[in-house]
Amino acid sequence: MEEFEVKFLEVDVPELEKKLEAIGAEKVGEYDYSRMLLDYPDFRLNEKHSWIRLRTNGKETTLAYKERIKNPDDKEGMKDIGMKEIEITVDDYQKTHELMKALGFVIKREEKNKRIRYKKNNVVFDIDIWPQIPPYLEIESSSLKEAEDAASELGFDPKDGVICSAGKIYKKYGFNTDDYSSMTFDGFVKK
Repeated sequence: MEEFEVKFLEVDVPELEKKLEAIGAEKVGEYDYSRMLLDYPDFRLNEKHSWIRLRTNGKETTLAYKERIKNPDDKEGMKDIGMKEIEITVDDYQKTHELMKALGFVIKREEKNKRIRYKKNNVVFDIDIWPQIPPYLEIESSSLKEAEDAASELGFDPKDGVICSAGKIYKKYGFNTDDYSSMTFDGFVKK
């Protein structure tokens, strides 16, 4: 499955939540995520701009393969064409990590973030709060046009949106995520 999403950086969270409510979006919940990004020991997935993500919010745990669909004309890496994602629900974060470890995968990085989710019809609005960078809004839908239309409804110019991974957003703020083994609200740990 390909994700169609666009992100808007440096949002004012309280103001954005008021706008979301004003357009009729319903608050789904607030989540604290823990995740492990996994790869083979030779980091061959990283070379393909892809990774395995094991993520939990304490209630739901998922395992996903994610791959950036890069735009060859985009030198900064902030205007990808999309993101391929294959995701399944698993029932145990630690046991799934043990399974992946037994299959030969290693932890590339551990991360934590917070998310506030709203939904309107077929559109999901995620306000993502990551350590040491400003909050951003991710709008996801079944088509890029639908995501961009939702952005316009909130008062964003779709041309100002970025299509990229959280790692690319970190890079914009001076952090190379590949330099860290852990990125949490308690601090970052260099490799």
